[in-house]
Formats: sequence, structure tokens, C-alpha cells
Amino acid sequence: MILTFCLSSGNAFADNFSIEFYNGTFNFELNESSKISFSEELSSESISNFYNKLNQSDYQSLLSSLLAYKEKHQLNDWIYYQLIRKTAQQISPKAENYHRYTLYKWFFLSKSGYDARLSIGNNRLIFIVKNNENINDIPFFNIEGNKYMCLNYHDYGKVDFEKDKIFPVNIKINEAVQSFSYKVTRMPDFKPESYSEKEVTFQYRQKSYHFQVKLNPEVENIFANYPGVDFESYFNIPLSHETYRSLIPLLKRNVSGMKQKKGIDYLMRFTRYAFLYQNDEDNFGKEKYLSPEQTLFSKYSDCDDRAALFFYLVKEIYNLPMIALLYPTHISMAVQFDKPFGKSIIYNGAKYSVCEPTPQEQDLRIGQIAEKLQNIDYQVVYQYNPADK
Repeated sequence: MILTFCLSSGNAFADNFSIEFYNGTFNFELNESSKISFSEELSSESISNFYNKLNQSDYQSLLSSLLAYKEKHQLNDWIYYQLIRKTAQQISPKAENYHRYTLYKWFFLSKSGYDARLSIGNNRLIFIVKNNENINDIPFFNIEGNKYMCLNYHDYGKVDFEKDKIFPVNIKINEAVQSFSYKVTRMPDFKPESYSEKEVTFQYRQKSYHFQVKLNPEVENIFANYPGVDFESYFNIPLSHETYRSLIPLLKRNVSGMKQKKGIDYLMRFTRYAFLYQNDEDNFGKEKYLSPEQTLFSKYSDCDDRAALFFYLVKEIYNLPMIALLYPTHISMAVQFDKPFGKSIIYNGAKYSVCEPTPQEQDLRIGQIAEKLQNIDYQVVYQYNPADK
């Protein structure tokens, strides 16, 4: 629920907003002077005029509220950006004035210290931010030797920014110097009552196992426009608190009486057979990485989704060294045991045993590689070593 009302603050009027943001409430005040209209044609001059008016307004109260909320709730940059998006939506709804909505997002992200910039072309307002990570499915711009990722690419569909004539809007914001990170290392807290339960079942050695996993639909919204990050960032996206509590302790209890190899085998087969398989092209029409929580939530998932989920489960329950093996059309995992099983994968002097978390034509055991992959070159795209943490 969002409440809006006006109050008198000295001689100025301000709107107070209260936004439900996951398990918290973000309260902010928007001074009358910070309500800047924007109906002009896109140009460097019109954007500069908007910036100058907003910059001279009493925006500091709202900015302070944003930064205080970010610090209090330890928001990663991507989650903080979702807060800025919701705030801009309240000030200037996206459907009513997309350019004004984007300008407010850019202004408050920049004033929060991030090196965010704007460009224009073909009546498009391109919103970019400095980022030094390996992002593989959204366009970026090289400016002065730095890489800037496009934050609003999804709003324009399939646009070729290389061929379109894009012109930068040169506005210097002294505090806008930080790089933006897409790493999500902490999920926000959600209200316990906002979760629903999903029954997950699978069989292991003629015994059926049943789980009532708590899942939150807000996770889908968080990652709706999340880009294809590098494998280290992707594999280390955690579960939210309630989802973790509904699954991990039960898995730990189920494997507690097993030897290490059997316990890993249990987790491998849980990841392999407790969920329906479908490739991303058929499921989403494009390549899309699902976080472990999304994989639990989704009806279908593919090999990279299961690799990330298997990695997360093994890391949380056994915390063993692992490597991710990327083939031309597949990704698999290998785990370092006290002694290897099957044909070893040797990497940086250590021996790893393949643990295939995705259904294959054969019912593969630990240490077995699918026949179709045995003579195919692979690349180790991520190595996890607990000793490095």
C-alpha cells in the first residue's frame, strides 16, 4: 500500500510518500521545488534545464532518506537501484512520462555517488552507468577508457545502439564517481506472509522425499531485467531468508547420516530430478540465468540454472571446492572430494569429480561424464575454493 498526502513545511509544501519495499517501508518527502516538469523535446539543452532546476531544489531530504535506507538494510547496488526505480515511479509514473521518470532515476543514482550518464538519439533517452564487471547480454559504451552498461535497454527492445546515432549529454556531477555493481550477495528481507509454499518431491534410492519450500514472487520482480553476469556473481546469488529456512536445514538433516559421497550424490539427484527441464529458448525465448531461488520457483529450468542451484546447495551444506565446466552447449559441475571418483578433471593441480546436475540420456553417477561430452573441449569458467574466502 502506498500513502500520499501533503503537509506544510514552513512556507514550502511537500508530498510525503510511504512505499512498501519488501519487508520494510521507505518513507520520503518530496519538496514542491523538486517537482520538475519535462515535456520538451529530448535535447542536451532540455535535459540540462531539468537537471539545473532539480539540482537547485530542496532534493537533499529525499537523497538522504535513500542513502540512509540503503545503509540500514545493507542493499547491494542492484537492490538499491530497485528502490530508486520505485521512488521515481511514485514521483513520475513511467507510463505517464517515460523521459521524466528516467531523468529522476538518473538524477538520484548520480547523486548517490554512481557514475551514471545519459545519451540521446532517435527520441530515445539512453541511461548508462559505469561498471567494470563482465556483463554479456546488454550493450555497453566505452567512454574515456571506461565501460558503461545500459540500464534501460529492456525498455527499447531490440535496438542496435552501435548503428543508431547516439549523442552524449555532457553534465558534470562531481559526486558521481563510483562504479555500479550487479553482484547480489544479500537478498532483501521479505514479509513472511508474502511467501507461498511449493511442494518439491523426488526419489532417491527407492525412497520419496517431500519438501514444502517457501517462495516469494517478489524475487521474480527483482531479477526481471537482471543481466547475464559472470559465473562467479551468478553462482553466489543467495536464497532469501525464509526460502533458506524451509529447504537447507531439511536437506542437511536428510544427508546428515550419509557419507560425503552419498550426500553429494543426493544433492546432485535432487537438483537433477526434482524439477522439469526445458531450455531457455523454449521457456523464455532467449537465454536467461535463473538464480537458485528462481529455479526453485520456476516450473522449468535448464543446465545453467541447475548448475547454480547445485553449487549453492553443496557450498551451504558441505562447502567443498568446485569448478564449473562450460561446454559449447552445456554447463556442468565438478567437486573436489578427499579422493576422486571416476575420471578426474585436473585443474590447477587439484582433482575434481564431475557431478552432473542436469538430466542426461544416461543416469550418470558421480565421476561420470555424458558420452556426448566426453570428447568435447570445455572451459573452466569458475573455481570456488573455501580457503580463499
